Amino acid sequence: MELTVMTMLLALANLIAGLALGILLRKRLVEGTRKNIELQGRQIIENSINEAEQIKKEALLQVKEEAFLFKQEAERELKASRQELKDDQRRLNRKFDEIQREFQILEEKQASLKYREERLEVNETEVVEKNKQLNGLIDEQRYKLEKIAGIDREEAKVQLMQSIESEARMDCAIRLSRIENEMKLEADRKGKNIIALAIARYAGDYVADRTVSVVPLPNDEMKGRIIGREGRNIRAIEAATGIDIIIDDTPEAVILSGFNPIRREVARRALEQLISDGRIHPARIEEVVQKVAEELEVGIRESGEQATFDVGAHGMHVDLINLIGRLKYRTSYGQNIFQHSLEVAFLCGVMAAELGLDVKKAKRAGLLHDIGKAVDHEVEGSHAIIGRDLARKYGEAEDIIYAIGAHHEDQPPKSVLDVLVQSADALSGARPGARKEMLQSYVKRLDDLENIANSFSGVDKSYAIQAGRDLRIIVDSQKVKDEETTLLSRDIAKAIEEQLTYPGQIRVTVIRETRAVEYAK
Repeated sequence: MELTVMTMLLALANLIAGLALGILLRKRLVEGTRKNIELQGRQIIENSINEAEQIKKEALLQVKEEAFLFKQEAERELKASRQELKDDQRRLNRKFDEIQREFQILEEKQASLKYREERLEVNETEVVEKNKQLNGLIDEQRYKLEKIAGIDREEAKVQLMQSIESEARMDCAIRLSRIENEMKLEADRKGKNIIALAIARYAGDYVADRTVSVVPLPNDEMKGRIIGREGRNIRAIEAATGIDIIIDDTPEAVILSGFNPIRREVARRALEQLISDGRIHPARIEEVVQKVAEELEVGIRESGEQATFDVGAHGMHVDLINLIGRLKYRTSYGQNIFQHSLEVAFLCGVMAAELGLDVKKAKRAGLLHDIGKAVDHEVEGSHAIIGRDLARKYGEAEDIIYAIGAHHEDQPPKSVLDVLVQSADALSGARPGARKEMLQSYVKRLDDLENIANSFSGVDKSYAIQAGRDLRIIVDSQKVKDEETTLLSRDIAKAIEEQLTYPGQIRVTVIRETRAVEYAK
């Protein structure tokens, strides 16, 4: 037991001695390391100080060198500036010398001008005196002339102007009448023959569509079925077609009212099918209206194709063909535009053949001249300009495009084709029965024609005849001479063109006659 304790104490003593020795060795090692670190730090600091001193010296040398170079550059610039200043000074001195010389010259000219002004004042005084003397002599001579002639100066001037004007107007009228007669001898004869031949070789059918369509009914009981319970059937028809349906006291008939002729035709056909079928209810109405609209589109395309085939206008764009078919349901002054376009096409072809022009091109231009009316309720502007733009859009020839735009003179005609389309359009619209007008507008136009004619000096009576196509004017033979009738008719025609709007053309005829009456007793 005691041996064990002693062994443990000895081991403990050895452990403590080892620990002490380790601590002593670690302390010496740390002190040596610290000294080495301090020595290295001092060495680094000394090296840094030496490098800093070296950099400082180099920087000072660089700054001194740059300052020296800057000084040299500044001296050179200063020297150049001084040289420029010296050059500017020399130029200014030369300029000053030139200005002094010019000033001396101006002084000399001023002196010369002053002398001339003095001479002019003297001459002006002399001229004034001579003018006074001359005016006195002129007044004396004028007084003597007026005393001899018996009229004063103003009256003589008026009489002279009137005489010269009258002679000039008479001479102008004589020459104008002779020139017009010479020009019309051949042109009138040939033009009348061509127009007469064109009218004689073509007689078109007349179709007058109205803005109101009437659908006959088998009996009056059908009106109630069309109206339906609480009006649902009639509302469905109006909503599907866009056309107003008028059911009134008219026996066995229903009236369809609308400005769109295609929709009105769809409504008419759909209502006729519904009446014949007998099944009238909203679902059936929508089905029939859609079917009729599709059939009508097919019919429109077929009409356009038939029209192009009739006039020989091949290779036309399909959209243009559809627009031509739509003209079948478009009217102007009661004239169907589809038939009117065919008439114009055939008339253009006949006249082009007589003149030796391209017949197919003339027919094509005539057929398309009113194509703008197919969409003029959808597009703003003149139908001639709309048609011109449509033709250009669908690839028509440039001369045909221009003829369409010029047929109502929205643009000036510049070729024979343009004049042919204008003439054929006027012929088709002006023939008796082609177009209808309201009575009020017709009577007003006749009154306006006569009022315009009566407003001219020398007109005794005027009569609008031939439905306003011909204006006959009787003048006072004491106030208007034969030579002046040509000018009077031209002035009245110009006034009508400026003040009135009318289809076709109006002929103005001035009649002057001298009547001698004596009674045998």
